Amino acid sequence: MTITQDSGLGRDPDTEYEAIARWLGAIEFAWDIERALEFALFRTYAVPSISGLLARTGKFETEPRKRYDDTELLLSEPMEHGLDSPRGREAVDRINAIHGRFRISNDDMLYVLSTFVCEPVRWCARHGKRPFTPEEIRAWTNYYRALGERMGIAGSPRDYEGFDRLNREYEERHFRFARSNKRIADASLDLLLGFYLPRPLFRLGHPVALSLMDEPLLAAMGYEPPRPAVRRAVLRAMKLRAAILRRLPRRKTPRLITARKRPTYPGGYVISQLGNGPARAD
Repeated sequence: MTITQDSGLGRDPDTEYEAIARWLGAIEFAWDIERALEFALFRTYAVPSISGLLARTGKFETEPRKRYDDTELLLSEPMEHGLDSPRGREAVDRINAIHGRFRISNDDMLYVLSTFVCEPVRWCARHGKRPFTPEEIRAWTNYYRALGERMGIAGSPRDYEGFDRLNREYEERHFRFARSNKRIADASLDLLLGFYLPRPLFRLGHPVALSLMDEPLLAAMGYEPPRPAVRRAVLRAMKLRAAILRRLPRRKTPRLITARKRPTYPGGYVISQLGNGPARAD
């Protein structure tokens, strides 16, 4: 599916939401949305029922990179190729098969879906070169409503405001510290820092990452808040980055997550094998 510099412009967010969402994620806010979705998943680990399930499977701590890659690829296949494309349908079927092995409440599934809707919008408003437009917010929301339907998630709100309200109310009720939260958060944070820093520098990177987190999230993870001076420096750096991006030419070629080479799958991957046993190359 071709994605061009202008492929998300001038489209109807109620009928062409897939094209708009694909353009937002692959061209307009490629780096920002990927980071925002990482933080979206990270937020879900502050819910003990979710972190406890991940801790019981053991995969997150023993194979963190594989689990990260599998999750990112399964979510990116329908986004980049189309929800009803052969690859998109296969990825959604695979997600449903994996979730079907466990007893996961609809409320937890709906909350996770709400983080995918809300966190990219919030991230770009705080740290991006510009906020989403109202039309982009509607398209982004419609895309994840459609994904949620295909995953059998009941009760999705009809608009972004509904998802935002659901998200905030759920976190207020369910964010609380548990040892499983910190175990999964520590493994996740080390993995994400490893994309940018050698392990000996992780100690320096932790305060930077924590500066991008709010107080309820930090408390639920058992993390001490970073020093105010560190938080201010990090947020100033993000504002400087946004100012620089506003002055640079717009991206012309898509940044496709599914096309990226990964050490987990050096020979490529098969959708039906994602989330299932050791990494396999084809």
